[in-house]
Amino acid sequence: MTAPVAPAVRRRVLVRGTVQGVGFRPYVHRLATDLALAGFVSNTASGVLIEVEGPPAGVADFCDRLATRPPPLASVTGVGFEDLPVTGADDAFTIRSTDRSPGRTQLPPDTATCGDCLRELADPADRRHRHPFVTCTHCGPRFTIATGMPYDRAVTTMAGFPMCADCAREYGDPGDRRFHAQPVACPDCGPRLRLVPATGSGVRPARDGDALATARALLAAGRIVAVKGLGGYHLACDATDARAVDTLRARKARGGKPFAVMCADLDAVRRIAEPTAPELAALTGPRRPIVLLRRTDQRVLAPGVCPGSPHLGVMLPYTPVHTLLFGLAGDPPGPRALVMTSGNRSGEPIVTDDDEALTRLAGLADAWLAHDRPIASPCDDSLLRVRPDGTEQVLRRSRGYVPRPLRLPVAVRPALAVGGDLKNALCLGEGDQAWFGPHIGDMGELTTLEAAVRAESGLRHLTGVSPELVAADRHPGYHSAGWARRRAARLPCTAPVFVQHHHAHIASTMAEHGLDGTTPVIGVAFDGTGYGDDGTVWGGEILLADYTGYRRFAHLAAAPLPGGDAGVANPCRLALARLWAAGLPWDPDLPSVTACAADELALLHRQLTRDLACVATSSMGRLFDAVSSLVGVCHRARYEAQAALELEAAAAMAWDADTSAYAFGFAAGACDPAPVLAALVADLRHGAPAPVLAARFHRGVARAVAEVCRRARRQTGLTTVALSGGVFANALLEEECARLLTGDGFAVLRHGEVPPNDGGLALGQLVVAAHGRQEE
Repeated sequence: MTAPVAPAVRRRVLVRGTVQGVGFRPYVHRLATDLALAGFVSNTASGVLIEVEGPPAGVADFCDRLATRPPPLASVTGVGFEDLPVTGADDAFTIRSTDRSPGRTQLPPDTATCGDCLRELADPADRRHRHPFVTCTHCGPRFTIATGMPYDRAVTTMAGFPMCADCAREYGDPGDRRFHAQPVACPDCGPRLRLVPATGSGVRPARDGDALATARALLAAGRIVAVKGLGGYHLACDATDARAVDTLRARKARGGKPFAVMCADLDAVRRIAEPTAPELAALTGPRRPIVLLRRTDQRVLAPGVCPGSPHLGVMLPYTPVHTLLFGLAGDPPGPRALVMTSGNRSGEPIVTDDDEALTRLAGLADAWLAHDRPIASPCDDSLLRVRPDGTEQVLRRSRGYVPRPLRLPVAVRPALAVGGDLKNALCLGEGDQAWFGPHIGDMGELTTLEAAVRAESGLRHLTGVSPELVAADRHPGYHSAGWARRRAARLPCTAPVFVQHHHAHIASTMAEHGLDGTTPVIGVAFDGTGYGDDGTVWGGEILLADYTGYRRFAHLAAAPLPGGDAGVANPCRLALARLWAAGLPWDPDLPSVTACAADELALLHRQLTRDLACVATSSMGRLFDAVSSLVGVCHRARYEAQAALELEAAAAMAWDADTSAYAFGFAAGACDPAPVLAALVADLRHGAPAPVLAARFHRGVARAVAEVCRRARRQTGLTTVALSGGVFANALLEEECARLLTGDGFAVLRHGEVPPNDGGLALGQLVVAAHGRQEE
């Protein structure tokens, strides 16, 4: 006897998460067809809607695989099931058109070109051979071309490129890798490249393959080319050509700030660095960020690429244009490593519009390699470092990450957090999810503020969040705070929620690690500048904090900051102010003294003794700057954090050779650096080299952190420490603090996907504002 056939069942499935633009519907179609199930799948504004009918075992297997084995770029956050009456109306499994009813789903980030597309790009027999915009459901632009949701071609910047018959056939075939790949294109249907030379350059305009060939030749000849990428323009030059690099640095007025480098392939990377296995994974993964690597050969690249730093920001090509720019087999040779820096002038946002690029980058570029696919959302490159344990610390969260949501440990009402004025990145939140916008930059220019306003509008359209609340930093002079007031005026709420800077830093760490805030943490917030409760500049803070509030348990002892923010560019003055506060003389043999002219010393002395144009600061970032000058490393800073970065580089040279540490003093809740400075000056006079002094200082700061945390534990019983703030981008300090604290029995929270600097500030503002805390 044959076994009885089980009656059919029908089930409705709603899959939520990043499930559009990642090949999810064709995956569902293939899965259902393989299991001989009937029904349909459709995109909706809430996710992917499926109705499936067939034998119970097949339906159960189908539902299990949806959640456990999704397509490579998908991220499933929830699967809902509902049993329905069997209809028998479906003869097969079909893909239906998008349902545009209200709801919310997730859009994937832009993704690097996949291996299959790269093979087609290099295959002379393939119809997409050398096509600069080859893409499929597994790779290519998503966030930067989307103008709305649900994600369909009609709401992307590809809407203006009608598909040819071949592309339309692939687009409509559920078995094809390009089924409903919204950016799908080929040489017949566009987009198209063009090269626009600078006036008077003697270079002829070109299109398509000739444009690429000309751009490659210009780069090989030492010229600077503005290259349009996924999220904006880069300024590119040959990274091995000292004259080209120095010219780019001068034109962009970049000072000594390191440039990022794009290498043609891993062989080119290994000529300048020896990446570890986790660093290789970060370099070659679908996000393709800039990864900080330790340089092994100082001779390959031009000295001006990365002066004063042992680390180099390296990335691999992530678009077909980049791959073709380096050249395929048989192409004339060109550079194997290119400087790839953001296409902007210092202090301005990245350029995305073609006409604007011709004007804003005039005088910087010798030619423009452009294309006619518009960029809907600017998105700069992401930047990260990989720790020795293989975990990643994202320092700039943008392309490859945005707009992927973060899961919140606490529910928030619909809200906008605008971040701070440096490294600005905004954040939208609702329910248990938060969405960072792309990296905007420093809010000192009108163009940057306008870029932030556009980024917020674009993110609202893509996420469906309509803010009812606005959160901002409580610094009264911040441009971001002014924007928050204007933004809140258009909402039912009467004013933004203003959150103390360092409280937001600690809250962002807690939120990233999933803490619900019921138990406070010991928060160590070290950075350069934050508006304090007493009107002074904070930045060396140990807080007892949860989402509802905080208490300042301890802090770095304050010292005058002569000239306020203007003094930050002069670490030698900061060093002398710290010596003055510690009661130590300005002896003429000290490097910081010799770095100042006589009239500068006299003016500085009058400022300090009469308290003129000085503001008190407890900033740990400013102490690092001061010590950098005091040991003779950096006296004048030409870019943000230069002095501290070069001090870290010096310390790394002696880190394994010298394990001693300077000792801070402790009194009345203050960590006093006066003993550190006195010991450092004594060692300096005894001929100790700068790397040894720098290493002892780093270890001294870490030991002071451990000691203050022990004191906090004795008083409160708290055993969890959160490390946040821009100073913890310092790998030596962060690793040493974590080692000491973990060894002393603390649970240590460090940033991963959320930057420790002000790029992660908005997340903390969001969760603090959700708890109704007004900190004005």
